[in-house]
Amino acid sequence: MNTRRTALAPAILTASITIAGITLAACSQTAAAPETTTAASTADNADANADANPEQDSPAEVSGPEARLVATYDGGITVLNAETLEEIADIPLNGFNRLNPLGDGRTVAVSTPEGFQVLDVAAWTEPHGDHTHSYTAQPRLTDDIYKGDKPGHVVNHAGRTLLFSDGDGTIQELDNDKLTDAAQDGKFAQPDSVVELSPHHGVAVALSDGGMVHTEGTEDSRSSLVAVDADGQETARINDCPGVHGEAAAADETLTFGCEDGVVIYKDGEFKKVAAADEYGRMGNQAGSEQSPIVLADYKVDPDAELERPTQIALINTHQDSIQLVDLGTSYSFRSLARGPEGEALVLGTDGQLRSIDPTTGEILYSVQVTEKWEEPEQWQSPRPSIFAQGDKAFITEPGAQKLHVVDIASGEVMESKTIGKSLNELTGITG
Repeated sequence: MNTRRTALAPAILTASITIAGITLAACSQTAAAPETTTAASTADNADANADANPEQDSPAEVSGPEARLVATYDGGITVLNAETLEEIADIPLNGFNRLNPLGDGRTVAVSTPEGFQVLDVAAWTEPHGDHTHSYTAQPRLTDDIYKGDKPGHVVNHAGRTLLFSDGDGTIQELDNDKLTDAAQDGKFAQPDSVVELSPHHGVAVALSDGGMVHTEGTEDSRSSLVAVDADGQETARINDCPGVHGEAAAADETLTFGCEDGVVIYKDGEFKKVAAADEYGRMGNQAGSEQSPIVLADYKVDPDAELERPTQIALINTHQDSIQLVDLGTSYSFRSLARGPEGEALVLGTDGQLRSIDPTTGEILYSVQVTEKWEEPEQWQSPRPSIFAQGDKAFITEPGAQKLHVVDIASGEVMESKTIGKSLNELTGITG
């Protein structure tokens, strides 16, 4: 293993523009990306971005935190008010753009050829003694970039953000408290350190003791997971996770990682492999909740399929080290998985129905029609109905109808359906 943990000089990743008051962190429990990671093409975007992002206006104080949604479409990024679904900003950006919330309730990382570029969604809250003040401003795509070749997974856990770049095998470590402090001083926070691995499509998750768990592999194959301490010294390893892909955090600081023949669970400083029911049982996209010991995952059984449309989901019980399969009676895609505020397992089927599943028993609590029937497209980058859960609501896109739907997670009530006028693709949000 080629692992090297180095402190980073301030000038190495500095960006040309910083924003006063920006706070950076990361948190993402959306379904993981499929096998291929494709960065956005932004070669011709400089002038468009300059036009779309003038000097940010002065912040306006508002009555409380304003949640906002961020979505991509062919040709740009749109920012919406999460309550009214009204468009706040439209930012031109060429190429297929990937989004990852940076966990501070304000910013989002946009994957570009240069690395993880910071989008300031511009709604935030600051503590002030025994109360808080909330502010909003005009969203803008900044020039701040955490540079990396083929930017991939962004994971926030245990107070740190880890950015994994597939093309150079680097993990950039960001301390969330330091990011917040730097933002208050109007500075762009550099990574604390960089871990250097062999290039591969990987992921890394921070641990509360200052260490991390990361994948290990090559551009051709990967089957290993390694735990290291705060000094980068290996503390545990497992080499029995072929095609390792997808991660999630569950209750009690337990982590799961998908394999092509089961799942690896990391808890109490040790790895444990739990075999799938089938010889090939891939769980490469996962959605976890720290409110639940159960992790929701997709479940694929055909190793030769260019595109498998699975009809079963997996419920990984990290307390019992077991896997329960639930047949939905419909197919779904990798963007169909989400978790509710109480750990509810949410799956959006190609029949257009949103299902809420009891993660402990596998019982389908309700099934509600949200979109028209749809079919997963051949290309994983193509738009398809997707789900994003924030607070007590599930936001569901319907690209063919250019609509966005809002569902109350507890009851299953479709609260609103609105025509956006864009075929939305990636969808995430900030709490403000």
